[in-house]
Amino acid sequence: MKKSGMLALSMLLSIVGSAGAQSVEEFYRGKQLKLVVGTATGQDYDLWARLIGRHIARYIPGRPTLIVENMPGAGHIVATNHLFNVAPRDGTAIGMVSRNMTEAAVMKVRNIRFEPGRFNWLGSPEVNHRVMFVSAASGITDVADLFERELIVGAPGGGQGVTAAPILLKNLLGMKLKIVTGYRSPGEVVLAVTRGEVGSMVTTVGGPASARRQWVADGKLRVLFNMEPERVSWLDAPTIFSFTRTEEQRQVLTFFAGNTRLGRPLMAPPDVPADRIAALRRAFDATMQDPAFLKEAETMGFEVSPQTGEQIAVLVAAALATPEEIVRKSERAANPD
Repeated sequence: MKKSGMLALSMLLSIVGSAGAQSVEEFYRGKQLKLVVGTATGQDYDLWARLIGRHIARYIPGRPTLIVENMPGAGHIVATNHLFNVAPRDGTAIGMVSRNMTEAAVMKVRNIRFEPGRFNWLGSPEVNHRVMFVSAASGITDVADLFERELIVGAPGGGQGVTAAPILLKNLLGMKLKIVTGYRSPGEVVLAVTRGEVGSMVTTVGGPASARRQWVADGKLRVLFNMEPERVSWLDAPTIFSFTRTEEQRQVLTFFAGNTRLGRPLMAPPDVPADRIAALRRAFDATMQDPAFLKEAETMGFEVSPQTGEQIAVLVAAALATPEEIVRKSERAANPD
């Protein structure tokens, strides 16, 4: 090989070696980190993402700047597909999407183009409880009423649990639910309930807790039941599992309830270098203990009950290992057709 060629090769190897030896702090210094969130501004996921975004950069080595980008569409599917297929895989992009995305992938929901097991999970700031809210005007006072009288339930459509849950309750348990879809967001469903357009919605009670508990305190809404196997101690309501009649119903509801444990999951795309993922996870953990973050969360009515990225990864792996038979039964039960 000519001297010029050897020199060029030597310089290339030197550059590659230098890049490979770059520390996490060196990489992030002067960078801009983008946090993609799967909803429009003002919704629960957006509020959580922006709250975390205001604090987490201080704990990332190199202290990059951070911006939040809203990418609503198809019940978080658009944002999740983007994070898996388009977003850079160097640690400069992270995301917060619906807890229902793992379940949607397992059930092969239309337009899913991501593999949950390949995401790098960073953590979740809270644990949710999915409940059915009914309005006082609906006339429904007990779960037994749902098997005797029609109740109109509002839902936005897409791959969200707020839509899948009432469909599941109707098809699996035989509740007399008339489900009205087409609302652009869960927030619009809330407004529809308050206007009397619909009498109920299924959503989480662990978002802005003060606001949702105030609905109950004001007497406008009441929690009819929660959808996890165990009764929630501070909710004056039974678990829906008390009304199952077969083992198949219990298995399907258990699979469906699993995603609530994921809270508000934060993740990075596949193939991000391991040292950067470790740094992002530890930055998330530190943020969850930061006094300024906790004070702001309390002011917003959020209840911080964090899970680490490692814990979320275990929960996702468990969902992906669900027996095919249970998944197929869940698909049939949650099919709007």
